[in-house]
Amino acid sequence: MIWLTWRQHRKQLLYTALALVALAALMVPTGLSMHGTFEDSGLADCLDALGTEVLVSVSARTDTCGPLRQQFIDEFNSLSVVAILFMVLPLLVGLFLGAPLVSRELEHGTHRLVWTQGVSRRRWTLTKLGLLGAVTLPLAVVYALGVTWWFAPMAANGTGRLAYGFFDVQGVAPVGYTLFALALGTFAGTVTRRVMPAMALTLGGFVAVRLFVELVLRPHYLAPEELTWSTTSGEWLNPAAASWEYESGVRNADGELVSTGLIGCPPHDPECLDRGGVEPGSYNWQLYQPGDRFWTFQSIETGLFLALTALLCYLAVRRIRRIS
Repeated sequence: MIWLTWRQHRKQLLYTALALVALAALMVPTGLSMHGTFEDSGLADCLDALGTEVLVSVSARTDTCGPLRQQFIDEFNSLSVVAILFMVLPLLVGLFLGAPLVSRELEHGTHRLVWTQGVSRRRWTLTKLGLLGAVTLPLAVVYALGVTWWFAPMAANGTGRLAYGFFDVQGVAPVGYTLFALALGTFAGTVTRRVMPAMALTLGGFVAVRLFVELVLRPHYLAPEELTWSTTSGEWLNPAAASWEYESGVRNADGELVSTGLIGCPPHDPECLDRGGVEPGSYNWQLYQPGDRFWTFQSIETGLFLALTALLCYLAVRRIRRIS
């Protein structure tokens, strides 16, 4: 069975490997350029000097790091669109490896020949899933490590690794997405029993689950923290803290939200507050997730997708046992 499965899917695995090589050809030179500029320009040292405190002085944030941050953005902002490609890659595994895994055999009827040769349906399914999973897992790990390295300067200079778009292509979560896509494609094949409908079901299911987890579940993995500071304290949010902001604004002395924009005024400058449209005694407020929760969130989300992967594999085996 292992030899047969390899013969049937070796082209797909070869194309997957070639795609990763092509991706590496894009990532390595651009990644080296980003890392080099990030270090040589002094931006890395500047952000390190800001530390990990959520608040820093306005002068330290703006005067020292501001120009360097903007220079980096101007030079490499166009590469941020590559993140879309990184987010799609796990889905492609589900479409072109997972969806045809069972559905192609069921569509062509070749499964009957194997089942009449003393190979049980359970063994047939588990061998196929096991072989492709064993090959896909290390490839997904290499891909996740490479993208995490490539994206590091952009995340450090941006809104942090917890932000939408940054979180999804770094750490171990892409490994969970990839294995989930493979299992989803396999299960979809047992439902539709044809390749093209299985691919369509995989596409819709993957997008729906990813969006639900990202927009509904992820913000509630851990309770967010609240931060307040005076509008005249001379402090501002530290970009190096990499916090994930939920909400922010200005609250008056009674705690009512009077503005959705933050205000930073020099101490004892009532005219500045008047221009901002807020009363004395008002304060800045933010609801956020601290940046140091990145790996906790990664572990929770990866565990969730691995659990879904195991469930889909179980359901796929059960459905195949009922196919005539």
